[in-house]
Amino acid sequence: MSADARPDVNPGMVLYQLATGHYQARALGLIAKLGIADLLGDERRSVQELAAATQTHTDALRRVLRLLTSVGVFNEHEDGRFSLTDVGRGLRAEVPGSMRSMVLLYSGEFVQNRWGELEYCVRTGQPAFKRDDPNADVFASFAKDPDAAANFDKAMASLVPQVIAAVTGAYDFSVFVTLVDVGGGNGTLLSGILSAHPELSGVLFDQPHVIDRARPALEASSVAARLALASGSFFESVPSGKDAYLLKHIIHDWTDAEATAILRICRDAMPSHARLLIVEGVYPERITASPAAQGAAANDVNMLVNTGGRQRSEREFRALLAGSGLALTRIVPTAGEVSVIEATLG
Repeated sequence: MSADARPDVNPGMVLYQLATGHYQARALGLIAKLGIADLLGDERRSVQELAAATQTHTDALRRVLRLLTSVGVFNEHEDGRFSLTDVGRGLRAEVPGSMRSMVLLYSGEFVQNRWGELEYCVRTGQPAFKRDDPNADVFASFAKDPDAAANFDKAMASLVPQVIAAVTGAYDFSVFVTLVDVGGGNGTLLSGILSAHPELSGVLFDQPHVIDRARPALEASSVAARLALASGSFFESVPSGKDAYLLKHIIHDWTDAEATAILRICRDAMPSHARLLIVEGVYPERITASPAAQGAAANDVNMLVNTGGRQRSEREFRALLAGSGLALTRIVPTAGEVSVIEATLG
């Protein structure tokens, strides 16, 4: 139901809430940066303790904590102390299911400052980072900033457990003997697929500095004997002769021309029986006022601002694959927010 059809909805208040949504995002990013959740742990603590530990102003910190209490991140108790809610516990750094790195990425300066250039992006069709350097590559810049690169890896990995469960529950990988994860980051997804399919061997392929960061953990993992590491640029080549090529949240980072170049490199590496698997959300043909559509549209504009890429509909995926010498065979929905878009040699 749209807001217009609900007499209890104040249109002006809806616009106010939309206009001020960045308040919570910036507050959340700061609290994650300060490590407040780890200072709280499972305890209740006073704002005086938290301010002393973080070298912040006591009253100012209290006001920010109360803002995030109003949206369910903290509890404020009668004695004035604060504790974490179930939502807030996800801000702790090293707990299972931690989302701290994801919050630092999306609520921090890296993403937020680029959204400040939205007008430039809309006027030019270019991502924000192109304003200062038309030849810049957003991912190559990570090689120059190890801390930002490591946080990006953790942020992406924090979302992977849900993807592993959704993808392995919906798609049958047992038909393959070898699988290449193209641009697979720290290997969390590939390791999860290999764990679910003991007969499968995998190759993690990414840029050299990404593979170097991933190597120690992967070589000590339970699937190390079935997991090879390879590095390079997917604009130049990928390991050839394997049964399946997986690209999770890769294609949406790039323009149609760049995505076509990546897909053609994969096509050239694929034997005749191979399958190419794109794991991404499929953009609806028409946007409505629904949570699913809101997530898809927000992600699409975030790609415009931060990478220059885009979300794509089934029709757009089909055209993109055809232009790369591949044929879309089916789209397998999952229980998560992604689908497995399967293609073969065209």
